Amino acid sequence: MSELSINTTQNVTINFKSASVGERMLASLLDFLIKVAYVIVVAYVFFNLLGISRIIDKLDFWSQMAIVILFFFPVMIYSVTLESIFEGQTIGKKIIKIKVVKIDGYQAGFGDYLIRWLFRLVENNLMGGLIGLVAMLVSNKTQRMGDVAAGTAVITLKNNISINNTILEEIGDAYQPIYPLVIKLSDNDMRIIKDTFLIAEKKNDTETILKLSRKIEAVTGIKNQSGNQIDFLRTVLKDYNFYTQNM
Repeated sequence: MSELSINTTQNVTINFKSASVGERMLASLLDFLIKVAYVIVVAYVFFNLLGISRIIDKLDFWSQMAIVILFFFPVMIYSVTLESIFEGQTIGKKIIKIKVVKIDGYQAGFGDYLIRWLFRLVENNLMGGLIGLVAMLVSNKTQRMGDVAAGTAVITLKNNISINNTILEEIGDAYQPIYPLVIKLSDNDMRIIKDTFLIAEKKNDTETILKLSRKIEAVTGIKNQSGNQIDFLRTVLKDYNFYTQNM
Protein backbone atom coordinates (compact mmCIF):
# COMPACT_ATOMS: atom_id res chain seq x y z
CA MET A 1 0.00 0.00 0.00
CA SER A 2 1.69 3.23 -1.14
CA GLU A 3 1.34 6.86 -0.10
CA LEU A 4 -0.67 9.08 -2.42
CA SER A 5 -0.03 12.82 -2.21
CA ILE A 6 -2.88 15.02 -3.40
CA ASN A 7 -2.23 18.68 -4.09
CA THR A 8 -5.37 20.66 -3.28
CA THR A 9 -6.47 23.78 -5.11
CA GLN A 10 -4.97 25.77 -2.21
CA ASN A 11 -1.55 24.23 -2.98
CA VAL A 12 -1.66 22.16 0.20
CA THR A 13 -0.45 18.58 0.00
CA ILE A 14 -2.56 15.93 1.74
CA ASN A 15 -1.29 12.37 2.03
CA PHE A 16 -3.59 9.39 1.63
CA LYS A 17 -3.01 5.67 1.36
CA SER A 18 -3.62 4.17 -2.05
CA ALA A 19 -6.03 1.26 -1.94
CA SER A 20 -4.21 -2.02 -2.39
CA VAL A 21 -4.79 -4.32 -5.35
CA GLY A 22 -6.41 -6.78 -2.95
CA GLU A 23 -8.87 -4.16 -1.66
CA ARG A 24 -9.79 -3.13 -5.18
CA MET A 25 -10.27 -6.72 -6.31
CA LEU A 26 -12.40 -7.53 -3.26
CA ALA A 27 -14.59 -4.48 -3.89
CA SER A 28 -14.95 -5.52 -7.53
CA LEU A 29 -15.90 -9.04 -6.44
CA LEU A 30 -18.63 -7.71 -4.15
CA ASP A 31 -19.96 -5.49 -6.94
CA PHE A 32 -19.91 -8.48 -9.29
CA LEU A 33 -21.93 -10.56 -6.82
CA ILE A 34 -24.47 -7.73 -6.52
CA LYS A 35 -24.81 -7.60 -10.30
CA VAL A 36 -25.19 -11.38 -10.49
CA ALA A 37 -27.91 -11.24 -7.83
CA TYR A 38 -29.71 -8.56 -9.83
CA VAL A 39 -29.57 -10.65 -13.01
CA ILE A 40 -30.91 -13.72 -11.21
CA VAL A 41 -33.80 -11.79 -9.64
CA VAL A 42 -34.73 -10.01 -12.88
CA ALA A 43 -34.53 -13.21 -14.91
CA TYR A 44 -36.68 -15.10 -12.42
CA VAL A 45 -39.32 -12.41 -11.85
CA PHE A 46 -39.75 -11.04 -15.35
CA PHE A 47 -38.88 -13.99 -17.56
CA ASN A 48 -40.29 -16.80 -15.42
CA LEU A 49 -43.01 -15.48 -13.11
CA LEU A 50 -44.38 -12.83 -15.47
CA GLY A 51 -43.81 -14.90 -18.60
CA ILE A 52 -42.12 -12.16 -20.62
CA SER A 53 -39.96 -14.82 -22.28
CA ARG A 54 -43.06 -16.12 -24.10
CA ILE A 55 -43.71 -12.67 -25.52
CA ILE A 56 -40.07 -12.25 -26.54
CA ASP A 57 -40.12 -15.56 -28.41
CA LYS A 58 -42.66 -14.09 -30.82
CA LEU A 59 -40.49 -11.09 -31.71
CA ASP A 60 -37.70 -10.74 -34.24
CA PHE A 61 -34.07 -11.04 -33.20
CA TRP A 62 -33.33 -7.31 -32.89
CA SER A 63 -36.45 -6.67 -30.83
CA GLN A 64 -35.46 -9.53 -28.55
CA MET A 65 -31.98 -8.07 -28.10
CA ALA A 66 -33.41 -4.61 -27.36
CA ILE A 67 -35.66 -5.98 -24.60
CA VAL A 68 -32.87 -8.04 -23.04
CA ILE A 69 -30.52 -5.01 -23.08
CA LEU A 70 -33.26 -2.87 -21.51
CA PHE A 71 -33.70 -5.27 -18.60
CA PHE A 72 -30.00 -5.72 -17.95
CA PHE A 73 -28.87 -2.16 -18.73
CA PRO A 74 -28.50 -1.30 -15.00
CA VAL A 75 -25.78 -3.95 -14.75
CA MET A 76 -23.90 -2.35 -17.63
CA ILE A 77 -23.91 1.14 -16.10
CA TYR A 78 -23.64 0.00 -12.46
CA SER A 79 -20.20 1.43 -11.67
CA VAL A 80 -20.43 4.76 -13.48
CA THR A 81 -23.90 5.42 -12.03
CA LEU A 82 -23.11 4.58 -8.41
CA GLU A 83 -19.73 6.33 -8.44
CA SER A 84 -21.48 9.46 -9.71
CA ILE A 85 -24.22 9.24 -7.06
CA PHE A 86 -21.99 8.27 -4.11
CA GLU A 87 -19.03 10.51 -5.03
CA GLY A 88 -16.54 7.86 -6.05
CA GLN A 89 -17.94 4.76 -4.41
CA THR A 90 -19.94 1.74 -5.48
CA ILE A 91 -21.57 -0.54 -2.91
CA GLY A 92 -18.49 -2.75 -2.97
CA LYS A 93 -16.19 0.24 -2.44
CA LYS A 94 -18.36 1.45 0.45
CA ILE A 95 -18.12 -1.93 2.16
CA ILE A 96 -14.35 -2.16 1.68
CA LYS A 97 -14.00 1.57 2.51
CA ILE A 98 -12.18 2.74 -0.59
CA LYS A 99 -12.99 5.67 -2.84
CA VAL A 100 -12.15 7.22 -6.22
CA VAL A 101 -10.56 10.68 -5.99
CA LYS A 102 -8.87 13.09 -8.38
CA ILE A 103 -5.13 13.28 -7.96
CA ASP A 104 -5.20 17.07 -8.51
CA GLY A 105 -7.35 17.71 -5.43
CA TYR A 106 -10.66 18.29 -7.21
CA GLN A 107 -13.75 16.17 -6.61
CA ALA A 108 -14.04 13.62 -9.41
CA GLY A 109 -17.02 14.25 -11.67
CA PHE A 110 -19.25 12.27 -14.01
CA GLY A 111 -16.81 12.71 -16.90
CA ASP A 112 -14.02 11.14 -14.85
CA TYR A 113 -16.19 8.19 -13.80
CA LEU A 114 -17.30 7.76 -17.42
CA ILE A 115 -13.69 7.57 -18.65
CA ARG A 116 -12.89 4.97 -16.00
CA TRP A 117 -15.99 2.98 -17.00
CA LEU A 118 -15.11 3.04 -20.71
CA PHE A 119 -11.58 1.81 -20.00
CA ARG A 120 -12.99 -0.86 -17.66
CA LEU A 121 -14.81 -2.37 -20.64
CA VAL A 122 -11.41 -3.06 -22.18
CA GLU A 123 -9.37 -3.80 -19.05
CA ASN A 124 -11.83 -6.22 -17.47
CA ASN A 125 -13.09 -7.99 -20.58
CA LEU A 126 -9.88 -8.59 -22.52
CA MET A 127 -7.68 -11.44 -21.31
CA GLY A 128 -9.96 -12.09 -18.32
CA GLY A 129 -9.14 -8.81 -16.58
CA LEU A 130 -5.39 -9.42 -16.74
CA ILE A 131 -4.76 -6.03 -18.39
CA GLY A 132 -6.30 -4.10 -15.50
CA LEU A 133 -4.52 -6.26 -12.91
CA VAL A 134 -1.10 -5.78 -14.51
CA ALA A 135 -1.69 -2.02 -14.80
CA MET A 136 -2.41 -1.77 -11.06
CA LEU A 137 0.56 -3.95 -10.10
CA VAL A 138 3.08 -1.86 -12.05
CA SER A 139 1.62 1.51 -10.94
CA ASN A 140 3.10 3.14 -7.85
CA LYS A 141 -0.38 4.55 -7.14
CA THR A 142 -2.20 1.29 -7.89
CA GLN A 143 -3.84 2.93 -10.90
CA ARG A 144 -5.31 1.03 -13.79
CA MET A 145 -5.33 2.58 -17.27
CA GLY A 146 -8.75 4.11 -16.70
CA ASP A 147 -7.44 5.92 -13.61
CA VAL A 148 -4.46 7.27 -15.51
CA ALA A 149 -6.69 8.50 -18.34
CA ALA A 150 -9.15 10.13 -15.93
CA GLY A 151 -6.49 11.52 -13.60
CA THR A 152 -7.93 9.58 -10.66
CA ALA A 153 -6.74 7.14 -8.03
CA VAL A 154 -8.46 4.91 -5.51
CA ILE A 155 -7.65 5.60 -1.86
CA THR A 156 -8.41 3.67 1.30
CA LEU A 157 -10.47 5.35 4.00
CA LYS A 158 -9.24 2.88 6.62
CA ASN A 159 -6.38 4.82 8.15
CA ASN A 160 -5.05 3.64 11.51
CA ILE A 161 -3.92 7.05 12.67
CA SER A 162 -4.16 9.27 15.72
CA ILE A 163 -6.96 11.64 16.64
CA ASN A 164 -5.07 14.55 15.05
CA ASN A 165 -5.42 12.82 11.67
CA THR A 166 -9.12 12.05 11.98
CA ILE A 167 -12.25 14.18 12.08
CA LEU A 168 -12.50 13.57 15.84
CA GLU A 169 -12.04 16.48 18.23
CA GLU A 170 -11.82 16.25 21.99
CA ILE A 171 -14.82 18.07 23.47
CA GLY A 172 -16.04 18.08 27.05
CA ASP A 173 -19.51 17.27 28.29
CA ALA A 174 -20.21 20.95 28.92
CA TYR A 175 -19.29 22.03 25.40
CA GLN A 176 -21.80 24.40 23.78
CA PRO A 177 -21.86 24.37 19.94
CA ILE A 178 -22.24 27.55 17.92
CA TYR A 179 -22.76 26.48 14.30
CA PRO A 180 -25.54 23.87 13.84
CA LEU A 181 -25.28 24.20 10.05
CA VAL A 182 -22.05 22.16 10.14
CA ILE A 183 -24.22 19.05 9.75
CA LYS A 184 -24.48 19.97 6.06
CA LEU A 185 -20.92 18.67 5.74
CA SER A 186 -19.98 15.00 5.46
CA ASP A 187 -17.36 13.00 7.35
CA ASN A 188 -15.16 13.08 4.26
CA ASP A 189 -15.56 16.88 4.02
CA MET A 190 -14.50 17.25 7.64
CA ARG A 191 -11.52 14.96 7.21
CA ILE A 192 -10.26 17.05 4.29
CA ILE A 193 -11.00 20.29 6.15
CA LYS A 194 -9.09 19.13 9.22
CA ASP A 195 -6.12 17.82 7.23
CA THR A 196 -5.91 21.06 5.24
CA PHE A 197 -6.32 23.22 8.34
CA LEU A 198 -3.64 21.42 10.37
CA ILE A 199 -1.13 21.62 7.53
CA ALA A 200 -1.89 25.29 6.86
CA GLU A 201 -1.71 26.16 10.57
CA LYS A 202 1.64 24.40 10.90
CA LYS A 203 3.01 26.37 7.92
CA ASN A 204 1.34 29.59 9.09
CA ASP A 205 -0.39 29.67 5.72
CA THR A 206 -2.97 32.39 6.42
CA GLU A 207 -4.12 32.54 2.80
CA THR A 208 -5.17 28.87 2.78
CA ILE A 209 -6.86 29.25 6.17
CA LEU A 210 -8.83 32.22 4.87
CA LYS A 211 -9.87 30.40 1.69
CA LEU A 212 -10.88 27.33 3.68
CA SER A 213 -13.00 29.43 6.05
CA ARG A 214 -14.74 31.22 3.20
CA LYS A 215 -15.40 27.93 1.42
CA ILE A 216 -17.08 26.50 4.54
CA GLU A 217 -19.19 29.65 4.90
CA ALA A 218 -20.24 29.48 1.24
CA VAL A 219 -21.15 25.79 1.31
CA THR A 220 -22.95 25.71 4.67
CA GLY A 221 -24.31 29.23 5.06
CA ILE A 222 -22.43 29.60 8.37
CA LYS A 223 -21.29 33.10 9.33
CA ASN A 224 -18.03 33.42 11.24
CA GLN A 225 -18.99 34.92 14.60
CA SER A 226 -15.50 35.02 16.09
CA GLY A 227 -13.78 37.17 13.50
CA ASN A 228 -10.71 34.95 13.79
CA GLN A 229 -10.30 32.36 11.03
CA ILE A 230 -8.33 29.85 13.12
CA ASP A 231 -10.80 30.00 16.00
CA PHE A 232 -13.62 29.65 13.48
CA LEU A 233 -12.17 26.49 11.94
CA ARG A 234 -11.49 24.94 15.35
CA THR A 235 -15.08 25.65 16.39
CA VAL A 236 -16.45 24.15 13.16
CA LEU A 237 -14.51 20.95 13.81
CA LYS A 238 -15.69 20.71 17.41
CA ASP A 239 -19.29 21.56 16.51
CA TYR A 240 -19.37 18.87 13.85
CA ASN A 241 -18.19 16.30 16.36
CA PHE A 242 -20.71 17.51 18.92
CA TYR A 243 -23.69 17.19 16.58
CA THR A 244 -22.65 13.90 14.96
CA GLN A 245 -21.77 12.26 18.27
CA ASN A 246 -25.05 13.31 19.86
CA MET A 247 -27.45 12.58 17.01
